[in-house]
Amino acid sequence: MSTIARQLAKLLIAAVLLAGDDLGVSAQERYDPGASDTDIKIGNIMPYSGPASAYGIIGKAMSAYFRMINEDGGINGRKINFISYDDAYSPPKAIDEARRLVESDEVLAIFAPFGTASNIAIQKYLNARHVPQLFAITGASRFDDPANFRWTIGWQPSYRTEARIYAAYILKHYPDARIGILYQNDEFGRDYLVGLRDTLQDRYDRMVVSSLSYDISTPTIDSQIVAIKAAAPEIFINIATPKFAAQAIRKLAELDWHPVHIMTNVSVSVGAVLKPAGLDNARELLSAGYQMDVTDPQWDAHPGMQRFRAFMARYMPDVDRSESGPLIAFSMSTALTEVIRRCGDDLTRENIMRVATNLDFEIATYIPGVRIKTSPTDYRPIEQLQMMRFTGDRWQWFGPLLDGRGDGTTLSSD
Repeated sequence: MSTIARQLAKLLIAAVLLAGDDLGVSAQERYDPGASDTDIKIGNIMPYSGPASAYGIIGKAMSAYFRMINEDGGINGRKINFISYDDAYSPPKAIDEARRLVESDEVLAIFAPFGTASNIAIQKYLNARHVPQLFAITGASRFDDPANFRWTIGWQPSYRTEARIYAAYILKHYPDARIGILYQNDEFGRDYLVGLRDTLQDRYDRMVVSSLSYDISTPTIDSQIVAIKAAAPEIFINIATPKFAAQAIRKLAELDWHPVHIMTNVSVSVGAVLKPAGLDNARELLSAGYQMDVTDPQWDAHPGMQRFRAFMARYMPDVDRSESGPLIAFSMSTALTEVIRRCGDDLTRENIMRVATNLDFEIATYIPGVRIKTSPTDYRPIEQLQMMRFTGDRWQWFGPLLDGRGDGTTLSSD
């Protein structure tokens, strides 16, 4: 081999080795905007003001949770920079804040944006930008649509599934009852109506004697409650967010009207809804849930609840301990922490979604048996619920854990 040939061979070997080193580094550490060796930017949109401001405590508790995580060294050595903005439960403002988070703050993902209407408003924008809309706080069925919106994944059980559970309970225990319904006039409320019709089927039009809606801009739903009562239903289904759910509970008491009262899970907080409505007024209220009740002493010795209470004592000592919002935040932030941990050093938006859509684990603050389970074709992390009844001071579980996956044949109650 000539001298020139030997030199060319050495240069080729060096180039191959250098390329190999570069490939090794890129395989170990991959970043999209919002991630680096030292920190990860996570965005959030929450109604700190406006008609759904009762939920703002969730965002505040998430901020506290990530302060705790950062004080403990972060996730895989990286600190979480949690950036949360107020959309006042307004879809146009949600769009503005989503753009701000993506284009100005350059977050890696938007985590736990709140509300059906706001999430619908930002869905197309985030999917067009390939930014994860991760664990949106809404049960609207449209957020389980990987074929059309692969960058959007919800969190809680679908409203449609929850409504099917209530309808199955009614058919088992009150098959001939007349039903009155109050619902929010948007996709949140309408999803419940679809779920009720799924199960009641041809009985729906006969059993539902009154179905009235309200807009979130209205100051009160008193007139709707009076009109529903006039139709003399034996069952009242309260499909309302906290402010209006509490109004409905109070109005029923004022009217001395005592139907079987079923209320959506989004308004079950003892501190944010039932206390303002009057605990005695809420007695015998029915709902369905999947998260431990912070007011229920049966969970006092549970390790998950003990960790949550230790967190609250240190980071949110002045918050009402009967509020369920902080536990929602704690549980969801635990899930995000697990997703980021599993991503390792591949902190790309693509990998965030790959991990988030291949989950199967339990969260220690959810009732035993509830699993966080997703797949690339199933974007519903939680599909299990259990019926519960308010005793006057806490929620009491009854019946089996019901699973809404598949065709819904498991939706029955003991």
